[in-house]
Amino acid sequence: MRQAERALFDLRRGLPILLRQPGRDAVVSAVEGLDDAALAAMQSLTGSQARLVLSQHRMAALGQHDAAEAVALALSPLPPSRGLRELAWMRNAALPADSAQTQGTAIERAALRLLGRAQLVPAAIACDIAPDRAEAVAAEVASGRLLAVTATEALQLCESGPGTLTRISEARVPLAEAENSRFVLFREADGVHEHVAIVIGDVADWPQAVPVRLHSSCLTGDLFGSLRCDCGEQLRRGVAAINALGGGVLLYLSQEGRGIGLANKLRAYGLQDEGLDTIDADQVIGFSEDERDFRVAHEMLELLGVKQVLLLTNNPSKVEALQHAGINVVARRAIYGEVTEQNQRYLKTKASRHGHWLHDLLNEQGEPASSAPESLPAPATIARD
Repeated sequence: MRQAERALFDLRRGLPILLRQPGRDAVVSAVEGLDDAALAAMQSLTGSQARLVLSQHRMAALGQHDAAEAVALALSPLPPSRGLRELAWMRNAALPADSAQTQGTAIERAALRLLGRAQLVPAAIACDIAPDRAEAVAAEVASGRLLAVTATEALQLCESGPGTLTRISEARVPLAEAENSRFVLFREADGVHEHVAIVIGDVADWPQAVPVRLHSSCLTGDLFGSLRCDCGEQLRRGVAAINALGGGVLLYLSQEGRGIGLANKLRAYGLQDEGLDTIDADQVIGFSEDERDFRVAHEMLELLGVKQVLLLTNNPSKVEALQHAGINVVARRAIYGEVTEQNQRYLKTKASRHGHWLHDLLNEQGEPASSAPESLPAPATIARD
């Protein structure tokens, strides 16, 4: 999968790549960062009209609720790059009435999956290779100026999860809430994502069920104390709670904005300021309600030798993800931040639409009380997909 991993870097740099499937090749590029000169160069190289590729979530935001996973749009006339960006993620954009839509093939699906994994807006430009331009495109590939990847290889990379994690480095890092702490850094095979396990206490003295918290990175909340969320408080309270329980592990996962990345999270914040909730804002940009992959947490725990956990979470998806991966979640405990004027709507959305166990916390604000049991069934009783 080395070529597919390299494709992530090229797409993030704004470079096009060549995606191949049997009987068809296409040059694709991210709409994000695309300018008119790059768009013209793609069409000149391939000898074909560019098509806009959007995700089913973006199509739903545009009013097309029965779209396939990837949709290719033939637009005539083709808008300039600015117009393509508007169609890709602007809230009030509308599809031209005469746009021709076709269900995307493996190439379109692979393009969107790669962009999502690279934490770019999942919107692509695709140009098929005209027969009389095949030699010119082959020359670009041979020279190294254009990276060629099979759609199958790209899809396998994106469906395989984080791949083989490598334990890179570690050091003792005393924390205000837990002085006896050690940071262990893991790197994914694609070289893009790094995650940190904060090991609290003496490993030899851990209980049979190790206290664990999965915390997705949140630059705005964790570092700057943003009032829009409760992430920073949950992070620090999570460390303190694990320390009070005698030690355990906090996994700090590089999955900003529920997996969409910081740039897209800030785009979503702008849409929330216009009245959308967090889930609808992510859909406008083209993402699902949660793009995180908690398989990486399972691999980190495996490498740390943790088999049974007491999970500190309000999120049922985290419990299910670890259970399905084979980690025995024997119990869970709530871990709350403070409800403020600025984050109340965000927390209510997590409770009502994500199903988070926050109703006991929000009950103080006049919401219906509801909670999940502290003890949980063994993995064998959890339904499998």
